[in-house]
Amino acid sequence: MRELEVVGVRIEMPSNQPLVLLREVDGDRYLPIWIGAVEASAIAFAQQGEQTPRPLTHELIQRILEAVGADLTVVQIDDVSDGVFYATLVFGSGVTVSARPSDSIAIALRLGTRIEAAESVLDEAGMHLPADEDEEIQKFREFLEEIEPEDFA
Repeated sequence: MRELEVVGVRIEMPSNQPLVLLREVDGDRYLPIWIGAVEASAIAFAQQGEQTPRPLTHELIQRILEAVGADLTVVQIDDVSDGVFYATLVFGSGVTVSARPSDSIAIALRLGTRIEAAESVLDEAGMHLPADEDEEIQKFREFLEEIEPEDFA
């Protein structure tokens, strides 16, 4: 397993489909995962530290886990098949729960939980970006700083 960090969410053109972009912490591969608009908003809210007046689903899950003392130790993106990604929530007690990566990432960001991907997932779906694309990544980061979660509605 390789640790990942969330670069952010964006709308892919021309399909107008949201995606979350992750990057290896100790590597040079990026992992794009296409997600739904609701999950894109949830991830953007979490990255920006936005609090909603009433808890959204991922915030509710966070509060429940904290209330019952469940320690989410890692989110693992452990498989990809026909372009569909699969994740597992791994708890300190040893319990595992299958989940969609988008939901898992939204929860992990709220709890400060590590995100990992299997080497096989990165081999199949990861992208190496040449050094000259660092400027594109910087533009993407600047875009993320300006975007509001409501833009995904």
